[in-house]
Amino acid sequence: MWFCDALASGFQQPTDPVRLQIFRIVFGTVVAMRFLLSFGQGGWHRFTDGSLSAHLAETRCGPVRARLLLTLYQPALIVRAAAAVALAAGVLPRAALLLVLAGAAMELSYLKSPNAVRYTLLTGGCLLLAGDLGAGLHLTHGSTTANTWAQALLVLVTTDIYWNSAWQKLRSPQFRSGLYLAQWVHVYDQVREQLPYRRQHAVPGGVRRAMGGLTHRDICLWRLVAAVVIALEIVLPPALLVQETMPYAVVAGVGMHAAFTCLKPRQLLTFSGLTVGTYIAFAA
Repeated sequence: MWFCDALASGFQQPTDPVRLQIFRIVFGTVVAMRFLLSFGQGGWHRFTDGSLSAHLAETRCGPVRARLLLTLYQPALIVRAAAAVALAAGVLPRAALLLVLAGAAMELSYLKSPNAVRYTLLTGGCLLLAGDLGAGLHLTHGSTTANTWAQALLVLVTTDIYWNSAWQKLRSPQFRSGLYLAQWVHVYDQVREQLPYRRQHAVPGGVRRAMGGLTHRDICLWRLVAAVVIALEIVLPPALLVQETMPYAVVAGVGMHAAFTCLKPRQLLTFSGLTVGTYIAFAA
């Protein structure tokens, strides 16, 4: 297993640089989609004079920093979106990556729950440590230590995300019992027509009809789903590292994240896209 060899050698085990070059394209594409979506649903006008967001920014950051944020906000949206596209296309990738990370970090100053931002910064930081990001859309196969440390770090970050998530779910009786998922889908089914932005959720109608109640049967079905999710989050990292099990792990992981994304497509687009993108780093 290449990961164990890399650890034993002090990250001097050669790896194929194409792995992180592919992830660079995936990272740029996913973040570009996130940045472009941020223009809509009031994002462009988030800090107009007199808005609640502008008032909250002044309360949190103080008048001087808030005024700087309000002044730079719209230009930064344009610059970071262009940088993300350039990163995916391989145009000055390292400079583009720095702009992308700066643009993402800006969201820490105004988002209430910036988990997607933190994960973007973590995976982007791993990518920044790579010695060979490639250029353009051309992929360079070979054997070099230029990306070994960055690739191993990306594996560690994703493993930690999965195992920490599984641990939190195991500690939650409501999640383990299936009650949390049953309640979430039931409430969503009741109020979805009144939601201001219906496309923020995409729970299939068949799921809502078959498991959208709060009966004992529904809760038992969601309990089974919860157990499968916890088991997958525990098993996926080692399964992705083993060549024989990796194809099955990829299929299972993609399916799991597709289901996650149905719950909150806009919020989970970044997390699911980047996490599935890191699967390439597990390959030898």
